[in-house]
Amino acid sequence: MPERPPSGNKTSKHTLRRSVDTINQKVYLRIAMPDVLSAKFMALADPTRRAIMRRLMRGDASLTELAQPFDMSVPAIAKHLRMLERAGLIARGKRSSARPIRMNGKALSQMTDWIDDCRSYWEASFDRMAKALDEHE
Repeated sequence: MPERPPSGNKTSKHTLRRSVDTINQKVYLRIAMPDVLSAKFMALADPTRRAIMRRLMRGDASLTELAQPFDMSVPAIAKHLRMLERAGLIARGKRSSARPIRMNGKALSQMTDWIDDCRSYWEASFDRMAKALDEHE
């Protein structure tokens, strides 16, 4: 809770509560809206969403087609799709009747670029360590 103002300042409990709510809202937004790359990895952390992405590798599909292999309701699959869509991993078509869902390959390439950078770093680190060990012997 924020500090109380000096006794001469007239601030109501309501104003203090509102400032705490504002702080909490900012914290919530920071947690709920992670950076773009984190959102992508968080979306793929779930096995159902990874299975949906694997299915979309074969081509576009409707919500109903994507829901068929799962033992869950269509609305539950729709929630998974919203998470993938918010992360930018999928896109929905414009046709209102079927709204085909497709994978966004560009979003995946951003993830693989990051992974490749990490791999390069660690490979270079291991190479330096191996060289140091060889020189030490």
